[in-house]
Amino acid sequence: MSKVILHKKGSGKHTSRTILHMPRLDTIEMVEELISDKKEFSSKNRLWRTLPKQVQYPTLLTILNYLEKSNKIMYDKKGAILWIFADNPKIKKLHRESTVLR
Repeated sequence: MSKVILHKKGSGKHTSRTILHMPRLDTIEMVEELISDKKEFSSKNRLWRTLPKQVQYPTLLTILNYLEKSNKIMYDKKGAILWIFADNPKIKKLHRESTVLR
């Protein structure tokens, strides 16, 4: 569960709220596939509007956070989303055909 801290302007008070929903696997895979196919999006909003299925913006942010932590995407200085995961078919074939060393 993610905890979000909300700040009220001028009051100096903090409130926290726990996000109770997590993205489903098919939604994560949909976002991951779209980013890996296009390789780059200029902004999170552009990606959000390009998705083939409606996704709540906070859910998209959770998915992007996961993809960044798993080293599949990164952000450039302007906030563009870049696909960096090595999913080369030649590498996959070499891995399948390689000999296991013990």
